[in-house]
Amino acid sequence: MKTSLGHLGYCTNIHAGETWADHFMALQQAVPELKQRLSPEAPFGIGLRLSNIASEELEIPENLVAFQHWLAQNDCYVFTMNGFPFGGFHDVVVKDQVHAPDWTTEARVEYTKRLFRILSVLLPVDELGNPIQGGVSTSPLTYRHWFEWEQPAARDYIFSQTTQNVLEVVADLVRLRKQTDRLMHLDLEPEPDGVIETADEFIRWFTDYLLPMGIEQLSEEFGLTDEEAEAIICEHVRLCYDVCHFAVGYERPAEVLDKLKNYGLRVGKIQISAALKAEFPIAANERETVRQAFGEFNEPTYLHQVVARTQAGELVRFPDLPDALAGFNETHAEWRAHFHVPLFVSDYGVLTSTQDDIREVLQLQADRMFTNQLEVETYTWGVLPEDLKKSLVDSIEREMKWVLKITMSEE
Repeated sequence: MKTSLGHLGYCTNIHAGETWADHFMALQQAVPELKQRLSPEAPFGIGLRLSNIASEELEIPENLVAFQHWLAQNDCYVFTMNGFPFGGFHDVVVKDQVHAPDWTTEARVEYTKRLFRILSVLLPVDELGNPIQGGVSTSPLTYRHWFEWEQPAARDYIFSQTTQNVLEVVADLVRLRKQTDRLMHLDLEPEPDGVIETADEFIRWFTDYLLPMGIEQLSEEFGLTDEEAEAIICEHVRLCYDVCHFAVGYERPAEVLDKLKNYGLRVGKIQISAALKAEFPIAANERETVRQAFGEFNEPTYLHQVVARTQAGELVRFPDLPDALAGFNETHAEWRAHFHVPLFVSDYGVLTSTQDDIREVLQLQADRMFTNQLEVETYTWGVLPEDLKKSLVDSIEREMKWVLKITMSEE
């Protein structure tokens, strides 16, 4: 839905199912009721997640036309898509396989191109008849623990290979814009243990690989000057600001935005999400209580990376919650865990959430308007502790109403 801070929707990766029939059934069951509760008088925005299988099925013309008709009949629209999870995302062990196939593969390229073809058809026009922009968020290229990441040659090979494939998608976006008049952008989503996990790493990749390789290739393919090619790359490749991910890494929102602005780089969308955090008391028994509280969120489906801040201010990274629980020691002053907890809950007993980071990001959005796309992304309802599980539609409604209240207060 259109808010003062931009288009707002919820990411449908919250719904189980991997075929288009599964996806569509989930939308039909949830969206009309949510629209009635949240946006009865205005179009309702959706952040669409499609598995690879579902994307192949939706691109079949009769399926795509039927979905367009359903969106129109229900006064809904798609303005962004989540292209990070390629395959199964519910009821299977996902863990590091959420990155597979990664950007070294042609499968990831073809999947992403397909999502953009679908999005180019689904994107609506605004009240003036102009097509709105659309974005597809994607993985941070690959998962660093799959490679000998400390070896410079290995890093260079991975960055070169993945960048070449990203540029194949960029070239497709240039062609699609000429054909459809739709401006669309690929939004890379830094995540703990991705090969891009911080703002600085995104900027280094962009300036050291994407721009040099892209300027040369796009200039040759489309007859552009270097300046025109650089502008096109910056237009079509942006950062997905997942609030949870940046909070887990202790990155301050204003500093991230300032760094991007200094290099002329953009944010494609904000994924509104919250992580778990807690500071450790001095007393040993109280510290153990906090550690055990984190242990209550240890579940086998998703990766829950932990970044510990030590008493000396250093950051120690653990690839998953079991590793952090085993590696806990007296130097740890604070933990932040990659577990997308509900936005509207700030306290979990001795644990809290990074809810304040969301408030700060939305305040910065009100001040700077650095994107026009906001997507609520809490996908862990099925693996939450039992006392936090509620009806899915009711839970989504509470998430969205919490964000809407914040957006109204920032006007």
